[in-house]
Amino acid sequence: MSIFQRNVIAAVAALGVTAAPIAAAAEDEVVIGVAASFSGWMQAYSQPSYNAMLIAVDDINEKGGLLGKQIKVVVADAKTDRAESAKAGQQVLAEGAQMVAVDCDYDFGAPAALAAQNANKISIFLCAESVLAGIQGVGPASFSSSVLAAVQGATLAEWGAKEKGWKTAYILLDTTIEYNKGICYGFDWMWREKLGLEILGHDVYKNDDPSIAAQITRIKGLPTEPDFIINCSYIPGGASALRQIRAAGINSALGGGSSMSGTYWLDSVPGLTGHYVPEQASIYGDDPRPAVQEFNEKYKARFGEYPNSQYTYPGYLVVEMWARAVERAGSFETDAVLAEMNQFKDEPFLIGTRTFTPELHHQNSAPYLVIETTDGKPAVAAEFQISEPVPMDVLFGKRYEYIAR
Repeated sequence: MSIFQRNVIAAVAALGVTAAPIAAAAEDEVVIGVAASFSGWMQAYSQPSYNAMLIAVDDINEKGGLLGKQIKVVVADAKTDRAESAKAGQQVLAEGAQMVAVDCDYDFGAPAALAAQNANKISIFLCAESVLAGIQGVGPASFSSSVLAAVQGATLAEWGAKEKGWKTAYILLDTTIEYNKGICYGFDWMWREKLGLEILGHDVYKNDDPSIAAQITRIKGLPTEPDFIINCSYIPGGASALRQIRAAGINSALGGGSSMSGTYWLDSVPGLTGHYVPEQASIYGDDPRPAVQEFNEKYKARFGEYPNSQYTYPGYLVVEMWARAVERAGSFETDAVLAEMNQFKDEPFLIGTRTFTPELHHQNSAPYLVIETTDGKPAVAAEFQISEPVPMDVLFGKRYEYIAR
């Protein structure tokens, strides 16, 4: 058992959460649970992904269901709170969930995922992108539907160097959650170790810091402005940092992880230009894949608007992946389904392929769309996949001195 698992187990035990009696599902139904945040700041990430889950459930149920059963979804609000996450996990398990979808972040989804692990049920993080969201941080029955944060950082590094000619960079890390660190790990590995390029400096801040004036002063104090600043953060703090950087007259190209996708926050950085984000699918009407465009229309028909971030799409895969493994296993039993998921090798799904092994339930390489924002308008600039997978020791950031521990 890893130190990460022990920490999560200890946290859940401290909450005094105990198992509840499990309800019996109807004969013609199979239950999947969603123990995710429908309130608090995590809602911006988990709600759209949950919406996509519902579309996947509809698609399967309209074709006769799964192994002859209709899929029923039960929900509990984790409220962007670790204690509530554990309770939500227990609640949906008590309602008979055969699989549990948990929050779009390791830190907040892990307690619910551990509840599923302890009940010998598969959990799938809606769109978490830390390596801990899986075997390493929860256990062997836990997966993520998304792609590792380190791949996002590595994608911007390699694409930027090869296609934009960037040669110098500055690392700005929001240390609030594990996901942010992963972006910087991957960028640093690709930029320095694989490409041999120069990092002019690195700094840290917290998502709720009202000002990053000191960090900006250090950037402006450099002999030359960096070609690129990687801002490893999420909304709202990540947007605040971008606004302050541009207001300070810094003209470097800017970029971050997929957490900075979408248009819903762009009004907070008026006229943003030269900002780059790797996204698994485009919400901007220019995705090159017809299946994604079809999904976008289904989403609008059901929810009255198009997806507002790339974190919508992995939710579809939560159901799509589990259902495919169930079909191949011919069973809902966890061990049989788990064995099938562990055999996925470049398995095609809505927004790309997925590979799982008994050692890694995440993606350490994947194709991305690079989204460029110009005058406040994002659009697909390129399709790109890193030249080699991110190694496991890089995923854990074992040699990056700028990480505040």
